Amino acid sequence: MLVTLTQLQARVIGVLLEKEVTTPEQYPLSLNSITTACNQKSNREPVMELTELEVQNTLDELRAKNMIFEQSGSRATRYKHRFCNTEFSDLQLTPQQLAIVCVMLLRGPQTPGELRTRAQRMAGFTHVDEVEKALNELMDFNGEQLVVRLEREPGKRESRYAQQFYKDTNEAISHGPAVDYSASTPSTSSASFTPNSASQEARIAALEDTVEQLRDELQQLKQTLDDLTG
Repeated sequence: MLVTLTQLQARVIGVLLEKEVTTPEQYPLSLNSITTACNQKSNREPVMELTELEVQNTLDELRAKNMIFEQSGSRATRYKHRFCNTEFSDLQLTPQQLAIVCVMLLRGPQTPGELRTRAQRMAGFTHVDEVEKALNELMDFNGEQLVVRLEREPGKRESRYAQQFYKDTNEAISHGPAVDYSASTPSTSSASFTPNSASQEARIAALEDTVEQLRDELQQLKQTLDDLTG
């Protein structure tokens, strides 16, 4: 059965999935680390400004759904996901499938080209065809539709794909606009396509990915310093 998440739950699960792969030495994550990662200015859409209380409430909700596991320690409680690829979950994804779902939970609908660039840190994609193959698998995953293809927007060359774990367009979130994952209503954007637009989007996505790597390295250094001085 397809897991249903709220927007904030999707953000927290996306963060746990991402950090488990990209910074395994810091995983499981503390409440402070999860809050910081949820509020990152890069690789997040919408950008949020969640408080630790809001994140804690979301973690409590996920714990009630058996979606996370608490690990108590001498310094602080840390959290692991049970979303997929664990003995507690029926959802078993390949590294490429997991990377795509994670990036969608954190950034919403995206094109295969965007997904290839943004998911590269979590799973290597040598060609966009590999992204499309994984997307097709997720669109018919053991009888479940984990991903859907949206109608192509006017002036755009590629269709976007959206995950189906969170698609509540009526949820009021004061920290950012609700994300519309509707597959039936295309955008009325009048943006025109130019030959260089796809490569520009890829370059922007690559720069954002570099910034995110630098942020992770800085966070890792801070955590190491805290451990040494704590």
